Amino acid sequence: MRLILTAIATLALAIALISTASAALAVGAQAPDFTVRGAQGGTFMTVELSALLKNGPVVLFFFPSSFLGGSRAESHEFADNIDKFRGAGATVLGMSRDTVDTLARFSTEECAGKFPMASADESIVDGFDVNDGAMFNYRTTYVIAPSGKIAFVYDEDDYSNHVKKTLAFVQAMKK
Repeated sequence: MRLILTAIATLALAIALISTASAALAVGAQAPDFTVRGAQGGTFMTVELSALLKNGPVVLFFFPSSFLGGSRAESHEFADNIDKFRGAGATVLGMSRDTVDTLARFSTEECAGKFPMASADESIVDGFDVNDGAMFNYRTTYVIAPSGKIAFVYDEDDYSNHVKKTLAFVQAMKK
């Protein structure tokens, strides 16, 4: 049964990634505020966007699902560069539709507990325009300015440039 569910999930992801209808909030749009459950490492927490924005810009990256190849690689790269993001004054937050328990394990195993992961419900994936219409969400990275406005969007399905382009933006933002 588990093998069948894995096959169905893999097929759904493949269909979602084939779609090129990915849309994202535009630069200058107001980011929807949210309060959700999340985890950093094994510690569960409440994550509130407006509270994070009080400390500076927030890098909010949506990824399709924990423990998939691209999601692992992207999250590893964010973790490897967390000191650079912090040096630029930014807070990093990862989100997917996975359960908080799954994200707690993912944060610990794949990100060394270096930043929080939070569980996005339908209102969040719809609000940030990352709903793929299936059971995942589009891979989209936002930089949200302290004002709550979207300052930067990178919405390529390929994870490989999300961290590099986002880091360059937040470093330039600090200057």
